[in-house]
Amino acid sequence: MQGLLKTDVPELDDVEEIEASARCFVDQAGIHVHSLFLTQADGRHTTVSVACILQRNCLITVREGELADFRLLRMRARRGQVEALDPSGLLVTLLEQKVENHADGLEDLHRQLEEVSYLVLEDEDSELDEAINRLARLEDSNGKTRLCLMDTQRNISFLLRHLSKEGELRETLREINRDIETLMSHTTFLFDKINFLMDSTQGFINIEQNQIIKIFSIAAVVFLPPTLVASIYGMNFVHMPELQWQFAYPGAIGLMILAGIAPYWYFKRKGWL
Repeated sequence: MQGLLKTDVPELDDVEEIEASARCFVDQAGIHVHSLFLTQADGRHTTVSVACILQRNCLITVREGELADFRLLRMRARRGQVEALDPSGLLVTLLEQKVENHADGLEDLHRQLEEVSYLVLEDEDSELDEAINRLARLEDSNGKTRLCLMDTQRNISFLLRHLSKEGELRETLREINRDIETLMSHTTFLFDKINFLMDSTQGFINIEQNQIIKIFSIAAVVFLPPTLVASIYGMNFVHMPELQWQFAYPGAIGLMILAGIAPYWYFKRKGWL
């Protein structure tokens, strides 16, 4: 393949290089742009680095596995929906489609976030632990989307410096850059909403736990006086005059019941129950 293309195709390890100086550069083989693409596996989003080598007559891409962006591009090309007259136009179209897919992904994240928002703020029977797990996944997806958008911004800035003769393509790249700025603002909004819902969820969990502790505390206080009465009359002293009374046993039972009802009535009156 390298002999056919007359250039050195980078290895996958080189494609994953994250140094800015290694991701975008120009050499005798052409313009090299390493761009992050978003993919999904096992219900989670991951980023995959794709090496694009732009030459005069072709565009070479090196990637690991099949990506949805390339499948969609091939499908659109078969349907005649891709307008690219040269390899430069094809690369710009690929970046434009990538940003459009990120926009669709952010819309889906927003929809899922609205569902979690209903569970946390309105549904009284929701599982808050599950809501935290969903929020964590949404935060991870939003972060990876933002990372890909930032990487695409760097790619566009690099191409704007090296496609000086492509006036129409340069204008398209500027439009893509403006779209990215809008999407970056949307990711910031999603981060703020996720953090708000995460704080709210943890607050509701703390309230539930405090309510449980409150019930146990009140129960302990309610049963403390009857326990004290029972402890007193459970002592093994020889001289306890009450033991000789005819109604000592029902009197002790009544005293324990009264001692338990009294604090319960007091807490109820104060609105603590």
